[in-house]
Amino acid sequence: MNTMWLPLMMFSGMILLLLTGRQIFAIIGAVAAIVALLLWGEGAIFMPFSKGTTFIDMYSLLSIPPFIFMGSILAKSGVAERLYHAIYVWAGRVRGSLAIGTVIMCALIAAMSGTNIAGTVTGTTVALPEMLKRKYDKKLAVGTIMSGGSLGFLIPPSVVFIFYGVIARTSIAYLWLAGIGPGILLSILYIIYILVLCKIKPEVAEVIPLEEFQKIKLRDKFVALVYALPAVLLIFLVLGALFMGIITLVETSVVGALGAIICAAINKKLNWKIIEESMEECLHCTTMVMWILSAAFFFSTIFDAVGAVKGVHSLLEIARGNKWIVLILMQLSFFFLGMVLDDTAMLIIVAPVYIPIVLELGFDLRWFGVLYVLNCQMAFITPPFGYNLFLMKGIAPKEITTEIIYRSVAPFVAIQMVALILVMIFPQIAMYIPSLKFGI
Repeated sequence: MNTMWLPLMMFSGMILLLLTGRQIFAIIGAVAAIVALLLWGEGAIFMPFSKGTTFIDMYSLLSIPPFIFMGSILAKSGVAERLYHAIYVWAGRVRGSLAIGTVIMCALIAAMSGTNIAGTVTGTTVALPEMLKRKYDKKLAVGTIMSGGSLGFLIPPSVVFIFYGVIARTSIAYLWLAGIGPGILLSILYIIYILVLCKIKPEVAEVIPLEEFQKIKLRDKFVALVYALPAVLLIFLVLGALFMGIITLVETSVVGALGAIICAAINKKLNWKIIEESMEECLHCTTMVMWILSAAFFFSTIFDAVGAVKGVHSLLEIARGNKWIVLILMQLSFFFLGMVLDDTAMLIIVAPVYIPIVLELGFDLRWFGVLYVLNCQMAFITPPFGYNLFLMKGIAPKEITTEIIYRSVAPFVAIQMVALILVMIFPQIAMYIPSLKFGI
């Protein structure tokens, strides 16, 4: 039998089973286990345990639970609401200011929580009612929130970068810093789009009435700023300490979790109920992540063993001298896979095949990680199965229909594609900031 038949059958079987909607870790682990048993018999029984033990020994994984806990505490304690209020009172009578403020708020929440969910949920519950009340275009309001929420993939402490760093065996701290430049770029592109759209179509966003604006005194602005200050300081504390090398990645996560508790206490929202709910959420998410990553490591081991990586060389020979074509094809595959899979499943499927190709073509694995995460952003707001689309539908008012949600993302997906192309053409957008720290 041709050596490529086994990898193709294994890959196809996993794709078909993933379409059933069952748990990802069960599917990929079962496919790998069945193939291993068929090929090596009883000797393969101990392979999942052996690979899982090797995976769990990775020290960097200790950073995941504190970051999940930090994001949960911040989401439940009203810290984001105070951030949004501060942005609102300082924005003035700029047309589209609430949408711009939503982008900034989502970026700040991303820098505190490391996930896209916190920004999307907060934006939907805090910013959406305000924009609808001000007669903002529904598509603009919804699209801004979902795209702004997806900044959590890029801006550190991004949990997705931790997943990629573990599977690709590359520096997570470097990946975090590499996400800052593209994250800022995307935020600026979103804001430029909002300003231009409001200039061309003023009806999409109302200006704050002069009477209401005049009621906001300078004292009110500074009070709002003071209330938002602890959250902003937490961002600079976590990222600054890591950037300056004062603390390690795992220590950063613990400092962030403690800082979130302090912010909640300052906000007078800290109680045992919030702590208990956050700990339950942390345990649930951490357990899910560990199962998925353990299964992913086992799958990648078997996938490599049956000859998947060897099959890569034929592609390399065809594409010799055209490595950018291969890279573009990879990005297109990410885009289409993202329409039906989440970020973790997408990484599990492509990592065993793509990472060896990236290395052999001479591309930087960390830069490729940034491209992967940019694709994850698009995946989470791309129909028909973008996670943020379902999240928005689940918590938005009834007047926000599925059609509005689906149509709202088109311009923002286009903006994300522009950002992806810019980072491909100008790698220093991603690599400059980490080069200041690591020198490479």
